[in-house]
Amino acid sequence: MQPVLFSVAAVVAVLCAGLMGYAIQRGATCTVAAVDELLTRRKANRLLAMGEASLWVAGGLALASAFHWRPAMPAAYPLSGWVVGGGMLLGFGAWINRACVFGAIARFGSGDWSYAATPVGFYVGCLTAGGLFAAPAAIALSEISPVLRMANTTAVVFVLFASWRIVPALALGLNGRSRLAERVWAPHAATAVIGATFVVILLLIGVWAYTDVLAELAARGMSMRLVLGVVFLVALYLGSLLGGWTAGRLRSTPPSAAGILRCFAGGVLMAWGSLLIPGSNDGLILIGMPLLRPYAWIAFATMCVTIAAAQLLRNWLAPPPSMREAV
Repeated sequence: MQPVLFSVAAVVAVLCAGLMGYAIQRGATCTVAAVDELLTRRKANRLLAMGEASLWVAGGLALASAFHWRPAMPAAYPLSGWVVGGGMLLGFGAWINRACVFGAIARFGSGDWSYAATPVGFYVGCLTAGGLFAAPAAIALSEISPVLRMANTTAVVFVLFASWRIVPALALGLNGRSRLAERVWAPHAATAVIGATFVVILLLIGVWAYTDVLAELAARGMSMRLVLGVVFLVALYLGSLLGGWTAGRLRSTPPSAAGILRCFAGGVLMAWGSLLIPGSNDGLILIGMPLLRPYAWIAFATMCVTIAAAQLLRNWLAPPPSMREAV
């Protein structure tokens, strides 16, 4: 990421980061909520929408590559036991936090101020990880992602998919019923905006995930290289607050000691898990999974299974009141 703070590209990228935060809040995008929807309502709308975010990133990169505009791609990593262990920590931390790293932004944008402790906990987790465990150094893989290797074919498929999603939305907009004007966006609409804005940032500035900014701050401290990443991070949270305010969903919830402790602990656990994988669920969904990297898919699946297992175990040990009455 180049420190081009005042370039047009940087300004556009910062606006995209703000729009990403706006979409995260409007769509209440969260892996924990997605798993809960699957368990309680037997629906996978939110989970499929997260996969759709990966599709938008993969398609956008393939389209850019077809036009010979390929940014530097991050390293890929091999599968190992660390990936599974990291996915479990990431999932348990998200469950403790009651929101993944996306969901924490959405909750903050709705005025739940305890979630300001989540990024602080993530930062502290990155600071303390080195003294607790030492994962083996990741070995970068040299092969090109299949998405980019078959860029022309992938781009054609993506254009067809994007048309299928965009044309009906434009028709609704022309009829005065735009879904984007609603207080709560459909999950796929929110993740489409998240994926598209991420691609724009990646093409203009380079790879960026907000958890990576926190990890690099913990590892190296502030530097000119990280200044733009911090600006993106601030824009992301401001966009989320704007989303909550414009939707009338910004309800100030004062932080409690229990809420701050829970969010802080969840942030620490998610940081430890993301360092073991490596990558948190924002990086997995928006970088690893779109490029069809096996480690990212395994880590995200492990995260989801861990969240589900923790939720089911809690329900078994302490069932909701309605279930107790039935027993």
